[in-house]
Amino acid sequence: MKIAPVSILHKLNVLMLAVLKPLGVWGVCALAIVDSSSIPMPIDAIVIGYVSADHARFVIYALMAALGSAIGALVPYYLGRAGGELFLLKRINRQRYEKLRDRFERQEFLAIMIPAMMPPPMPVKLFELAAGVFEMKPLWFFSAIFLGKFLRFILWALITVFYGPAIVHTITRTFHSHAELLLATIGVFGLALGVYLARKIFERRRGTPLPIEDEETS
Repeated sequence: MKIAPVSILHKLNVLMLAVLKPLGVWGVCALAIVDSSSIPMPIDAIVIGYVSADHARFVIYALMAALGSAIGALVPYYLGRAGGELFLLKRINRQRYEKLRDRFERQEFLAIMIPAMMPPPMPVKLFELAAGVFEMKPLWFFSAIFLGKFLRFILWALITVFYGPAIVHTITRTFHSHAELLLATIGVFGLALGVYLARKIFERRRGTPLPIEDEETS
């Protein structure tokens, strides 16, 4: 009798939770490492569960989950650097591959941070692999994953503290139902944030205008 892969995955999830969850903040960090590096775990629900049981430590839980996610994400990142281009092309077509590469060339930090902020079914591991393929600097990659995951987990934690875990499940169901619209909205927001930050950087450099502004005045 063959055992279905889904059944095996479920059993691994149960085993990991039984072993690591009692470890508190270290447990959530370890579970996040496992989720990002190899075995998919319901990490959002895990963080919500920790926060629901202990409101006072919600920031620590979010931080440790983000740290674990960033550490675990180094596995697909370095797989990409070791030669993951062919694997990436098996997952996506050439046109999408080119678009992904262009996105990294324009703003690689946001190209990683924004997907990291998204709950499942966002294929964030695909972006982590791509970051390695396109040779994003490890420190920038780690920072983008950490920041994106922290914003995601702290948002769940705050909603759990103020409104309870039930409202979080309602939000996630809504996200799944309207994923494309929400991703488009967040993408526009991310682009606007990137332009704003770029403008601030150029303004600090002795009032240097943005390159696009030079083109308009020439």
